[in-house]
Amino acid sequence: MRTFLLCCCLFVALPSMAQPLPGQTVKGLVMDHTTHRPLPGVTISIPGTAMGAVTNEKGEFRIAAVPVGRHAIRAGMLGYEVVLLPNIEVNAGKETMLEITLLETVVKLADAVVVGNSKQGAINPLAQVSARQLNMEEGMRYAGTRNDPSRMAQNFAGVSGANDARNDIIIRGNSPTGVLWRVEGVDVPNPNHFSTLGATGGPVTILNTNTLRNSDFLSGAFPASYGNALAGAFDLTLRNGNKDKYEFLAQVGFNGFEAAAEGPLGKPGKASFMVDYRYSLLAAVQALGLSVGTGGNVPNYQDLNMKIHLPTKRTGTFNLFAMGGLSNINFMPGEDSTSLYNTGDRELNSVSNTGVVGLTHSYNLSPNTYGRAFAAISSTESKLDEFTVKDAQRDERTLLVNYKLTKASAGYQLVHRFSARNQLSGGVSAEQLQLALHKELIRNGDTQRSTLVNTKASAGFLKGWANWQHRFSNTLVTNAGVYTQYFALNGTYNVEPRFSMRYAFLPGQALSLGVGLHSQLQPLEIYFYETEDKLTNKNLTATRAWHAVLGYDVQLAEKLRLKAETYYQHLFNAAVEQTPSSFSLLTAGEGFGFPNEANLLNAGLGRNYGVELTLEKYLHKGFYFLFTQSLFSSKYRGSDHIWRNTPFNSQYVTNVLAGKEWTLKPGFNIGLDSKLSYAGGQWYTPFDVPATVAANYAVYQEDKAFSERNDAYFRWDLKFSFTWELGKTTQKFFIDLQNLTGRENIYTRRINTETGVISRVNQMGLFPNVNYQFTF
Repeated sequence: MRTFLLCCCLFVALPSMAQPLPGQTVKGLVMDHTTHRPLPGVTISIPGTAMGAVTNEKGEFRIAAVPVGRHAIRAGMLGYEVVLLPNIEVNAGKETMLEITLLETVVKLADAVVVGNSKQGAINPLAQVSARQLNMEEGMRYAGTRNDPSRMAQNFAGVSGANDARNDIIIRGNSPTGVLWRVEGVDVPNPNHFSTLGATGGPVTILNTNTLRNSDFLSGAFPASYGNALAGAFDLTLRNGNKDKYEFLAQVGFNGFEAAAEGPLGKPGKASFMVDYRYSLLAAVQALGLSVGTGGNVPNYQDLNMKIHLPTKRTGTFNLFAMGGLSNINFMPGEDSTSLYNTGDRELNSVSNTGVVGLTHSYNLSPNTYGRAFAAISSTESKLDEFTVKDAQRDERTLLVNYKLTKASAGYQLVHRFSARNQLSGGVSAEQLQLALHKELIRNGDTQRSTLVNTKASAGFLKGWANWQHRFSNTLVTNAGVYTQYFALNGTYNVEPRFSMRYAFLPGQALSLGVGLHSQLQPLEIYFYETEDKLTNKNLTATRAWHAVLGYDVQLAEKLRLKAETYYQHLFNAAVEQTPSSFSLLTAGEGFGFPNEANLLNAGLGRNYGVELTLEKYLHKGFYFLFTQSLFSSKYRGSDHIWRNTPFNSQYVTNVLAGKEWTLKPGFNIGLDSKLSYAGGQWYTPFDVPATVAANYAVYQEDKAFSERNDAYFRWDLKFSFTWELGKTTQKFFIDLQNLTGRENIYTRRINTETGVISRVNQMGLFPNVNYQFTF
């Protein structure tokens, strides 16, 4: 903190050199919210100034020499709701590019306009309940997020993380494996380094906030366009590169060394590219021969995000995108049982590789009809190799995992607007899954390695959906839809009705309702567990759940919003054991893998219910705050017919975020952001100490599954930042002091199988995350 304040004083003391405040171009595209058709003749203005523009025949606008800083952007056109984008940041080192969508009004008023705030509601017009738009610039401002979209979403009501080592998203007590990830309209595998097949979280993200546009986060009762998910969906979109000029970025921080470039492809003003590459900071430091303080456990990873945007005159718009990451780490034996990465007398090598390449094509078939097609191929691979170590040498292999999933997918979506009141949309997609799964391990109590999974197989997966949206007025909208899926491996299918509505019954106040049936396939490896050369799990159907959500939203003041939601979720057809036990796949997902269970059947139940509150003051005059409170219950029932806590049933989560920006002199701003998180402890299954000592491996009291609870989780993060505009460059620096109080939040427990002594493993202590960014 002392160093930061010294830097601030130094920069403030610098002479102004009598140069004017830098200016930058603000430009963008305005489209119809439903059909994505470019809108000419839209008036763009910057309130409080005389600056503005009108969109051309391509829906494009350009405002030159806008002073750096934060500005509101207003877009309006007769027959459409006016949109106001507040706090758009204009920097000297990069042109500001916007994509604005306008919604046609149902009842056209001559003497009044309906003003839409871009921060309210989702980008997807079908999402009317339990949906939140994530502004990437806003999320990066939050303390403690590590520039990770998953950790940004953990600040929202209904979401909990409480895990410093992983970015899993726990929504309303559901397993984090129930989250759907979608990028550019394509369902993608786990977008994290050191990931495992079927999981949706990891220690470090592959996603890059420098390459993402504003995106949708949905936490329940999501519309028919999303499927094969029980908990929620994260719908992300990559931004386009600058089509007029070349721009560059260099950055170093917790997520690694990063370099990015973007600009026109060919003649300026048409096609563009964007590419961003990142390499592990710790691995790079170690490669220079310097110690990073983690012994041999150094995470090696690198990732790439790119997009090529190619609009044409007559054949629509093409987008080619790719993202992927390579990661590996080697865990050596350790004697400290309280260490997070202790592996006892074992050496563990972990490799994880993930990638996706996709091509999308969008085209306006008519002024009221919009079509979008995609084709993509993705691959995810995870390897684990574990050995016992004696006399500093590898002895016996105890675990071998080699999983690879390659997925080819294609789909088409069509939207037709019959009128401002009625819209029909739908889509179909097909996936061809190619699996190569191999898993060997020494089971507890055994002395020889046995093969649990050994298969090379393929399976088809078909999905389809349709939705009818009817707007009774500018203030009442309803959606009725259906989603269906078919899994060719075992011939099972699901048909799921969905309904939602939103009614703004008074100015600034609205009620929302969402109900629907949802389902999700079991983790793919579960289908291929072998018992006496038989796939006893092959015929498992999807786990299913009814969602019901009721919400109330009120604008208390111009920049102050209050939102409350209550929900109930009934889960059924969960996979459990045939013999009475506490086991259920609803509890899987708190670790890095899935339980090794065969002979499962769809007889388990679960229920989640709760209430959520959000009080948010949008950034205004340099100040913002966000308060979220979640109270909930999450229970499950195994084949023993006993209701128990899920491991995700923390019961309450409180987040308080606040921040303030100051302009010390033109072109130099400093910021202070703070976050307090307080969450109930997770539930765990206690060890059976006598049985553990007798067997010489960890034995749990399964009849008391998830009956004991960790202490509550508490963390305070404090972030200092500055932005310095100089000429045609922008420099940004922050230091984020995470877990400022050094609170010892528990991560897990370990047991010494010889003595029965139980040790506690804590999460991270005080961690200073430093980041520097230079754009030019």
